[in-house]
Amino acid sequence: MNAPTAAAIRLATAIALALSFAITAGSSRAAEGGFSEGEQLFALKVKPLLAQKCFSCHGDDPAKIKGELDLTTREGALRGGESSASVLVPGDAKRSLLYVSVTWEDPDYEMPPKKNDRLTRDEQWAIFDWINAGAPWPDEARLAQIREKHGEGVIVQTSGGLTEDWNKRRYKPEDLWAYQPVQPTPVPEGENAVDYFIGARLAEANLEPAPSADRRTLIRRAAFDLTGLPPTPAEVDAFLGDPAPDAEAFAKLVERYLESPHYGEQWGRHWLDVARYADSAGFSNDYERPNAWRYRDYVVRAFNRDLPYDQFIREQIAGDEIDAADPEKLVAAGFLRMGPWEHTGMSVAKVTRQQFLDDVTDSVGQVFLAQPLQCCRCHDHKFDPVPTRDYYAIQAVFATAQFADRDAAFLAEENRGGFAEKAYLEARLERYDAVAAAIEAKEAAAAKAWYAERGLEFKPRKALEKAGVPEDQIAPKRIGLTPEDNGLERIARKNSQRHRWELDRYRPVAFSVFSGKTDLPANVQGRTPMPPDPMAKGELEETCILAGGDPFSPQAKVAPGVLSAAGPAAEIPAAPAGRRRAFADWVASAENPLTARVMANRIWLHHFGRAIAGTPNNFGVMGKKPTHPELLDWLAAEFVARGWSVKAMHRLIMNSEAYRRAPVHPDPNLLTKADPKGELYAAFAPRRLTAEELRDAMLAASGELNPAIGGIPVRPDMNLEAAFQPRQVMGTYAPAYQPNPQPAQRNRRSLYALKLRGQRDPFMEVFNQPGPDGSCERRESSTITPQAFALFNSAETLERAAALALRAADGSPDRASAIRRAFALAFARPPTEAEIADCLAHWEAMGARHRSIRVDPPAFPAEIERRAVDELSGEPFTFREPLDIMADYVPDKGIADLPPDLRGLAEVCLVLLNANEFAYVY
Repeated sequence: MNAPTAAAIRLATAIALALSFAITAGSSRAAEGGFSEGEQLFALKVKPLLAQKCFSCHGDDPAKIKGELDLTTREGALRGGESSASVLVPGDAKRSLLYVSVTWEDPDYEMPPKKNDRLTRDEQWAIFDWINAGAPWPDEARLAQIREKHGEGVIVQTSGGLTEDWNKRRYKPEDLWAYQPVQPTPVPEGENAVDYFIGARLAEANLEPAPSADRRTLIRRAAFDLTGLPPTPAEVDAFLGDPAPDAEAFAKLVERYLESPHYGEQWGRHWLDVARYADSAGFSNDYERPNAWRYRDYVVRAFNRDLPYDQFIREQIAGDEIDAADPEKLVAAGFLRMGPWEHTGMSVAKVTRQQFLDDVTDSVGQVFLAQPLQCCRCHDHKFDPVPTRDYYAIQAVFATAQFADRDAAFLAEENRGGFAEKAYLEARLERYDAVAAAIEAKEAAAAKAWYAERGLEFKPRKALEKAGVPEDQIAPKRIGLTPEDNGLERIARKNSQRHRWELDRYRPVAFSVFSGKTDLPANVQGRTPMPPDPMAKGELEETCILAGGDPFSPQAKVAPGVLSAAGPAAEIPAAPAGRRRAFADWVASAENPLTARVMANRIWLHHFGRAIAGTPNNFGVMGKKPTHPELLDWLAAEFVARGWSVKAMHRLIMNSEAYRRAPVHPDPNLLTKADPKGELYAAFAPRRLTAEELRDAMLAASGELNPAIGGIPVRPDMNLEAAFQPRQVMGTYAPAYQPNPQPAQRNRRSLYALKLRGQRDPFMEVFNQPGPDGSCERRESSTITPQAFALFNSAETLERAAALALRAADGSPDRASAIRRAFALAFARPPTEAEIADCLAHWEAMGARHRSIRVDPPAFPAEIERRAVDELSGEPFTFREPLDIMADYVPDKGIADLPPDLRGLAEVCLVLLNANEFAYVY
């Protein structure tokens, strides 16, 4: 990065920064610059430790000093507290309670009292050496001189009313790169900016770039990057036949894919990774969120219509405050509820509420600002310019955000084609209700018999208890029921409750929020309604700094605010409503130095497989600095200048020579030597398809893909052992995972698959689909043995191979033509003569093998036996769960459905689907 400009230094002196100085104290160290070792230790290490760990109880508030011990002055420390022990004995640390207590060696004196706040051994040694050096306590002027001389970087100030120690912390200017104003370097007229900046680095390395890739490579690269699907043979032929120059023809191709409705699906999926989208809540009560799918589809629509990114931000943070009458805005605000969360009758409301606030604060920081905030929950950030006060100021913005499943009319473009499945849910409800009613009737009959035997009048138990009837004259609870009855009744009751809630999936309801008082119900196991008056009932939360992040240890109150280190300043209303809207305006401001950089970096990542700043969720000191900072700033500035258009950024990046380069460099050895980390973009780096792209590409090649956009979650085929695993929700068995009955329903894009936190699809998981509990900044791409098994041996891949064989053979006059067709569908290219010969030989060999064996179609059970334990008696029992949807299941075409000759071709297609050329984008 270039040396800091004058403007950057001016900014640095206007913002708050946090850095714990790594100072190794040693008794033999000589005094420097007129300051004794003890004075340096106190100024740079000990006093900040006292302020952070001790002052809240021993000095900040004279009226609340604990143990009569004031540690804010040397006199107070020497005077000690109510204990007779000596707190500070200058020159003798081992006799000083201040040192003894921080070591936790004496069980009677352990400070700070919480384990999470314990001092490190280095911090303990700093106090030890300071005391043994005479415990000097310089005045403020001398402290400032010491910090000025020995701190690194620039001193920075804040206007946020922070502590004196915080204001005097220092930070290296180069570590502030993300907080400095976006300063685009001018690009010579007529130059492509991407190539200008990339070329400058290549020239510095004396490295020539690879030539442009051929058109077949480029169309497959562009198709997957923009739509997540392979190009069709017709699209390939059209691009190859375009007489325009390569650059012009490619620019037209990019425009066509940007207008595809599948563009929003691919780029929406990238965003949903970051936003942690899932269709269930997670934790032990992994109940489904019936209407979360509408947020998923909102994201797809936003990318398809190129909603300006600044507006995209505002709608997700504060859509309900922007326009509560617009269903789209209510759905968008569901972003705030995407994290895992539960609240049950066993929960402590204050704790679960704080879990949400911590989650949403950190999530907003990572997603929009690339600034993780969770570290600041308990203490000022160790490395980044974020004091604890900033963390709770942002949390205060969301302190009046309350959960609500709000009425929100369906939009005309929302897909409601899957609503016919509602009938299965209603039938299951009827069955559970019938089971519960039968057991209730059995209990009532036993109770009546009990009263009849004693000559007592039968009445409902609650009526008798209310009337004060003695317990010995009331029939025992659960009379006449076996452990199996008790267990089945619980299963039926709980699942009936779940399914009634899940019917909301088919109703015009938004998984959303509102602004008002906090009033958590006893548990959340159903729809959370919007109260008529958001301010009528509950608690108007006042945000406080929490000692150790503990919701039961509030300290100083904090007003709603923003990151003090990132301009511009912002006024956040104190009123309950409007806080999030004002905060969203600050985040989405063109003057905010973080926001445009963050999104420009994410867009670059998904085109090149690596981000310019290598940790897209963390632009702080512990993150990776940009490899091409001038390019990132230029892209960020251009992003804003072009109206925050994501599609405009695609055009800028994809029409560059850097993007169109071949994946193989003419001199690989030179490339490895000159660019060992692959940071210079001399050649295009291949990437493996993501889990979703792999499945979708197989469906596209086989002709089975249902291209419908949006709608309620679908249930694709899943390995049956995983699908039928017992899963508990709400303290009882959830029904087994059952795929949709019709192939057209199952074979939708993977984006639309039901995403349960507690039941991951093994195929997706093995190919590195991230879990939705944390924001995924960049997908990993591992290479492990189970991936080979999943692609070569799974029923899913075999079915795709069979369908591809049928498609390739259909209309092909001979075997060689069928092979050519299969290659065009799988690889977007014709095979070589040698490849045709190899495939024909394999076809013949496998056809002969299949003529000698029998392949049976898969069998599906009609029910599953489950084993459970009755909670009341502790007795085990078994029950049979009917697989109602599987009864109507229509399987995809498989190997067993083909004649032996076509099975041989299916074996060839299986090889193609397992090839690197299919699984990678080059």
